[in-house]
Amino acid sequence: MDAGSITSSAAVPKSFLQRKSSGENLDRFIPNRSAMDFDYAHYMLTTADPRKGKENPIASSPSKEAYRKHLAETFNMNRSRILAFKNKPPTPADTVLSDCSSVQQAKPVKARRHIPQTSERTLDAPDLLDDYYLNLLDWGSSNVLAIALGSTVYLWDAADGNTSELVTVDDETGPVTSVKWAPDGRHISVGLNNSDVQLWDTTSNKLLRTMRGCHQSRVGSLDWNNHILTTGGMDGRIVNNDVRIRSHIVETYSGHHQEVCGLKWSASGQHLASGGNDNLVHIWDRSMATQYLHRLEDHTAAVKALAWCPFQSNLLATGGGGGDKCIKFWNAHTGACLNSVDTGSQVCALLWNNNERELLSSHGFSQNQLTLWKYPSMVKMGELTGHTSRVLFMAQSPDGCTVASAAGDETLRFWNVFGSPEVAKAAPKAAAEPFAHLNRIR
Repeated sequence: MDAGSITSSAAVPKSFLQRKSSGENLDRFIPNRSAMDFDYAHYMLTTADPRKGKENPIASSPSKEAYRKHLAETFNMNRSRILAFKNKPPTPADTVLSDCSSVQQAKPVKARRHIPQTSERTLDAPDLLDDYYLNLLDWGSSNVLAIALGSTVYLWDAADGNTSELVTVDDETGPVTSVKWAPDGRHISVGLNNSDVQLWDTTSNKLLRTMRGCHQSRVGSLDWNNHILTTGGMDGRIVNNDVRIRSHIVETYSGHHQEVCGLKWSASGQHLASGGNDNLVHIWDRSMATQYLHRLEDHTAAVKALAWCPFQSNLLATGGGGGDKCIKFWNAHTGACLNSVDTGSQVCALLWNNNERELLSSHGFSQNQLTLWKYPSMVKMGELTGHTSRVLFMAQSPDGCTVASAAGDETLRFWNVFGSPEVAKAAPKAAAEPFAHLNRIR
């Protein structure tokens, strides 16, 4: 048998002769030339390493040895291998470009808002009743402030600063015990000491109607839910009145045993919170007829201050009187108390900031201050002082930035506590539709 026959019979399969591509795994015993640094290999092979000459060490100072090690680490000369058996790692992205992109994507740091410690304006409020259970101040959507002084309701236009008298009731029906603007900013409801409730049109200064039979004594709290006017009286009753119809009483809630001094509808109009002199808070649901959804009994004094959270619809804040001094937060769906903060003084009113997670409270003895809290940490952000008697009433401007406070010292003060109104961003223009000038085939 000749050599040619041996070669032909022992032919190697073509699959073994094909060269492997660079993307396939290489043999672990065959070095990869494309991954090797030949300059470094030449240096390591031709340069004597003093560290390996144990028999004849080269004397060097500690400082030189430290410098040599630092230099080796800097230029990646501490590698022990010359041959490479793996592919090169992928080239890293340009760090400069990545740094620039990260800077562009970084959000700007929001400047800390300045909170003035003094009132922006102060007005006299003679004959303002120093009564914790009444609600004598409200700021309407038309930017007009209503305040009841004795038996007279005054309107102060925040746009031009003009003051006008709306109504003065006689001694048999007065004094005025509550005022509340309707959502339209044009009509206003007035609760009286003789249990009547009047509805006025402020543009024409006309009395539209007087609603009687709701209560047996003074009406100290009011709130609107669209066309429904809810009234709370000293008799402990809560009445829903439909102002559009002759028989205005549509629902009556019975749950309080003493005077109802606080009423507040949620933004959705589904839930009503009520506070009373019996230390109770009730949450009512429109879909449950006249049965309350929750009865909250944690306060130990009268509850007048009520405020629904604007950014969390099921969160209700309540404030207790002089024997309680606490602000409590409730889950309106479950009735659970989420937090309680002892403020150290009587809580008269509560207002949420519509733009930030903040809560403003007004207080009585001993500082008679307004306190701004950061929610939910309840860290004090500022205390506004100036009143010399308990700050019974607070109202918020339509833009949500200015707060008016009225106190037993017969002064009305304005505080720029919630900052300046944000300028609304213009809506982006819709992109022109291509071929809009051509007639369409329908």
